[in-house]
Amino acid sequence: MNINSNLKKIVMTALFAALACVATMSIRIPTPGTGGYIHPGDAIVILSGVILGPVWGLLSAGIGSAMADLLGGYFIYVPITFAVKGIVAFAAGMIYQKVGKTSKSRYAAVVLGGIADIIFVAGGYFLCEIPLYEASSAAASVPANVIQGISGLIIAFVLYPILLAVPDIREISTLHSNHSYRN
Repeated sequence: MNINSNLKKIVMTALFAALACVATMSIRIPTPGTGGYIHPGDAIVILSGVILGPVWGLLSAGIGSAMADLLGGYFIYVPITFAVKGIVAFAAGMIYQKVGKTSKSRYAAVVLGGIADIIFVAGGYFLCEIPLYEASSAAASVPANVIQGISGLIIAFVLYPILLAVPDIREISTLHSNHSYRN
């Protein structure tokens, strides 16, 4: 990868971090009894991994989502969110690299990345909330996290071809899908 490609990757990573933050904070649907909210930010988390690759996706999704928690006053969740959303983007990126070999299989890879989001977000927050709130209270957030994940999957599936229509995004997506995740 040349210097220009590295610079584009860094800029796109920052852009996707900002998009994850804004998408998380822009539309908030409160979840009764949990103090949390459902938001479209998971779509950007999934697409960060798909478009930027596992490592850069982890950074953009983790940083952007954690910034939303920091700015939104959910301080205790900042490290949890960084880890959970980063893992989701990493998994989505790895799935995309392994499965997305053809045009049709790339869409399947986005859906599989969305399924990974549902599993890691619902499971990750549940496990991290047990020591904070007890298992019964932690379990109360699982349905909302599943709904959030499903909405993220649908939005990511719709946004994926729109984002690929942008030449620089298509170029970065192609670069990472044709090389190892070290790029």
